[in-house]
Amino acid sequence: MTLAGDKATAPARLPQPRRRGLFAGIAAGNFLVLLDTSILNVALPDVRSDLHTSAAVLPWLVDAYTIMFAGLLLAAGAVADRFGPRNVYRGALIAFGILSLACGLAPNTGSLLGGRALLGVAAAGLVPASLALLAALYPDPAQRAKAIGTWAAVSSTGLIAGPVLGGALVELGGWRLVFLVNPAVIVVTLLASRGLAGNRPDTVRKVDRAGIALSILALASLTFGLIDAGTEGWGRPLPLVALALSAAAFVALVFVERRADAPILPPALIGLPRVRADIIAGAMASFVFYGVLFALTQWMVTERGLSALSTGMAFLPMTLPMCFMPLITGRIVARMGARRVILVGLALDTVAGVVLAFASTDTPLALIITAQVVLSLGSTLAIPAATADMAIAVPKELAATGQGAFNAGRQAGSALGVAALAPLTTLSSAGIVLACGGALALISVAAVRTEPPTA
Repeated sequence: MTLAGDKATAPARLPQPRRRGLFAGIAAGNFLVLLDTSILNVALPDVRSDLHTSAAVLPWLVDAYTIMFAGLLLAAGAVADRFGPRNVYRGALIAFGILSLACGLAPNTGSLLGGRALLGVAAAGLVPASLALLAALYPDPAQRAKAIGTWAAVSSTGLIAGPVLGGALVELGGWRLVFLVNPAVIVVTLLASRGLAGNRPDTVRKVDRAGIALSILALASLTFGLIDAGTEGWGRPLPLVALALSAAAFVALVFVERRADAPILPPALIGLPRVRADIIAGAMASFVFYGVLFALTQWMVTERGLSALSTGMAFLPMTLPMCFMPLITGRIVARMGARRVILVGLALDTVAGVVLAFASTDTPLALIITAQVVLSLGSTLAIPAATADMAIAVPKELAATGQGAFNAGRQAGSALGVAALAPLTTLSSAGIVLACGGALALISVAAVRTEPPTA
């Protein structure tokens, strides 16, 4: 069923080539979302030189995008339900293109920072809507499961391509090209997605505005406090006030969610120890992965003197396994169980942190690449396994909300990883933080008693 005036063809009658074209139009949106989480890292030194940006602002150029994305991800599904996934998806694509142009033409750091934050808003609109469109395009459950796996694999190439493409664009014409490449991709995506169905569900979820505002305030304040304290010192009141504000916002969020009609984080969901363990595992794996991605980028450029392109190429051992490891992880989970795989993944993340803790300016790149591979294996074991376990641990009536909470936790973890590691002056200190964080997550997950699957 489609909206009046919608010329989309019913999914069951679509010829296979047309279905593939529509699938490409859906996958391209999530590709852009992941591309923009990693493409800017290698361009930051050029941004700093061109716009005279302070070192304290650089991590915000990454985290402004991630914080808004994480804070609005839970609400974006309700927005897609209200206005229709097709309308939200295509509207978010157009907004993403316009905002990318604005970032690419930004005259100063403030404009670029604001543009990155708004890009995060557009990104949040793309992900849930794309999944809803994928479900409508593949009504058969077996075909849908296969399509979602392919969608995830295609999307992951955005994260893989980010450092390499970003480095090549910086070498070609500077950091502005990193943003100006997006509109070209979006034009093709809009053309490919013209025939998507525009149906809306019969029931529309309410939007928990107070919960959204408090979650963004809590995460933004925590991020600001960590970055400001790390760069300017802990002996000032500003970071302490920010951290206190974050704590107050988190406490208020708990009380608000208990009384909300449609909470973004239902107490019945967060009250399950196994669910909390899965969210912790996903958040910490993302904390380690994206924190290392940021810290190593700056180290390779400033300490080792590598070019932007060489730096991007140096991250291939860390990003390439994301193409195939999630598929392998699924088989391992089926054989060993999700819990064991999560623990192995977190243990590998901890080992990677320990290796980096012994790094210095004279450390051979071979050792750094070894740490990257170990980290990549750890994250690509822990995150898919935790995702699979969430599907079992969450009650069926909260399945979509559970996955939304899990992905929001992952994005929050990546934002905090950048915030915690960006102010550190040496790679060894970053490794110590990563090793301690991975060990704490490992202990937290291991301490959770296994519960029977929820019916």
